[in-house]
Amino acid sequence: MKVNYQLILDKKIEGLKGTVPTLLLHSCCGPCSTYVLEYLSKYFKITVVYYNPNIFPQEEYEHRLREQKKVVENMPFENPVDLIFEDYEHSDFIKNIKGLENEPEGGARCTECFRFRLEKTAELAKERKYDYFTTTLSVSPHKNSQLLNELGKEIGEKYGVEYLFGDFKKREGYKRSIILSKEYDLYRQEYCGCEFSLRKED
Repeated sequence: MKVNYQLILDKKIEGLKGTVPTLLLHSCCGPCSTYVLEYLSKYFKITVVYYNPNIFPQEEYEHRLREQKKVVENMPFENPVDLIFEDYEHSDFIKNIKGLENEPEGGARCTECFRFRLEKTAELAKERKYDYFTTTLSVSPHKNSQLLNELGKEIGEKYGVEYLFGDFKKREGYKRSIILSKEYDLYRQEYCGCEFSLRKED
């Protein structure tokens, strides 16, 4: 049975009762982060972590990072939003998905890629004592929000940091991200990120 993760998030936010916890938000790209930041910055003090070693080639990674910086620097937020990012280590991604290179888009390779990035986010959240962690990934209609939330819960329990459930494509979240991307003149990429997803687009 599908879980309504948006409803769970609504209840979580209602339970905050005006407090402003800290949230480490993994962002896959600037455009996807627009709506999520607009929404969650009303309730959380957010640090965006841009950790995406899956992106290929490096020039594409750097282009998307510039767009992420543009979002954080130019959008108005109700509470502070900061940005941190990791060095580009594409070889780490390749090692992690070894043997899954020919899996179809949306299959086992993508699951491991989600897990890999969420693990890093949870690890950083624990180290830096954030109250919650989550990801922008569920804003995309191409991403399985049930899977993402299940992975987040599992990884959160492993690291002892609460995963903030959500399904950001709900309530027109994806459409809002497109509107905001146009408003801030953001580059919207045509493939998910890795060379295998790029190959599928060719």
